[in-house]
Amino acid sequence: MKYYVHALFVVLALTIPMLSGAQTDLRVSDNGRYLVYTNGKPFFYLGDTAWELFHRLNREEATMYLTNRAQKGFTVIQAVVLAEHDGLNDPNPYGHTPLHKNDLLKPNEAYFEHVDFILDKAAELGLHVALLPTWGDKLFKNKWGVGPEILDSRNAYAYGRYIGNRYKERKNIIWVIGGDRNPRDGTEDVEVWRALARGITEAVGGNQNAMMTFHPQTNSSKWFHAEPWLDFNMWQSGHCADTKVWDKITHDYNLSPVKPTMDGEPMYEEIPVCFNLEKNGYADPTDIRRKAYLNLFAGAHGHTYGCNNVWQMYAPERKRHIDATKPWYESLDLPGANAMTHVRQLMESRPLLERVPDQSMIVSPVSDHYKERIQATRGTDYSFVYSASGLPFTLQLGIISGKKLKASWFNPRTGAVSKGGNLKNSGTKAFTPPTQGDDQDWVLILDAR
Repeated sequence: MKYYVHALFVVLALTIPMLSGAQTDLRVSDNGRYLVYTNGKPFFYLGDTAWELFHRLNREEATMYLTNRAQKGFTVIQAVVLAEHDGLNDPNPYGHTPLHKNDLLKPNEAYFEHVDFILDKAAELGLHVALLPTWGDKLFKNKWGVGPEILDSRNAYAYGRYIGNRYKERKNIIWVIGGDRNPRDGTEDVEVWRALARGITEAVGGNQNAMMTFHPQTNSSKWFHAEPWLDFNMWQSGHCADTKVWDKITHDYNLSPVKPTMDGEPMYEEIPVCFNLEKNGYADPTDIRRKAYLNLFAGAHGHTYGCNNVWQMYAPERKRHIDATKPWYESLDLPGANAMTHVRQLMESRPLLERVPDQSMIVSPVSDHYKERIQATRGTDYSFVYSASGLPFTLQLGIISGKKLKASWFNPRTGAVSKGGNLKNSGTKAFTPPTQGDDQDWVLILDAR
């Protein structure tokens, strides 16, 4: 089987959705592992966290932001209607707050018209929006939330009916319940989120019309895996570098019933690692790439990028949060964001829906340290093997089809693919990436011939 990955072709392919708008509704693939359009075409979820998009950007700024993300090949924008940073009381750029007197039963039409505009613009650019009706601090603030705490199971259902009804005809929405809070034991939290999900699904005409997940601090599967409204699991690996993301993805991947799973909030680019700037410094592009490839190769159906300056839409006139380093509009083209273009480039270059994780290919080394990790995924007649620091590794061959294999190296930093050699598809084989080092990650590509 021959495959061609060429940078120019990919750049052109990634801009195609901008010409026609978001295509159609999404559903879970027949094998339960991926998202597809209703016509069966694979949908690669490449998200960006823009939590404060509706709250802090005016229409010109929102258009600039969305255009940049569409041009990079992002497919999903994750944003919150009732936003985290005092989103109920601090007005949007046009002076509007989302609710009258912070009453969920009294939405402010002017605020939602601004949300409408951004959703429309996203659709024009071929982008889906992972829409969080509210951030979790509106249920309980925890030690860092602003609130106020206004959600309960009664008004959550009514709010779900309202927002579901408002957007039931839109084809570019993925509904996200929750918002950075785990349900607390001994409380009604689970019932509140169920009520919100029920209100939305009833308003849009049933589960088949509402692609839906839950955004937690850990794994959504802990509370909601068996819920009929939860189409795919989401987990949050957070902002420490050494999280064993492959274990979390594997946990959800092996659950029954089978559902897609993904990391919906990994480490942000330019965030203090583990929130300790003095000790750990800022997250760099290598951290961002590692999270993406290790998650995806472990079985995630898609991946989300984030930038510390962008998610909060930081600007000099606004309160700085979590050590923002520069304004959001100067942070759109950071190396980690550009590397996400290459992630999608690779994942869509081979048959997507047949891809499975397969660590049985790895003979050595077998390491649980994120900088030394070797992670493998494959289809019927291809395989990808990620080396997090360019360390050599040995593979068991004969697992994919073909008497011979073509080997090549994919550079996650540039998207370039080297010319590969041929080898027999049997026995074991040692491979050494072109370069080694803390920022020298590589993907080996093996294609059946």
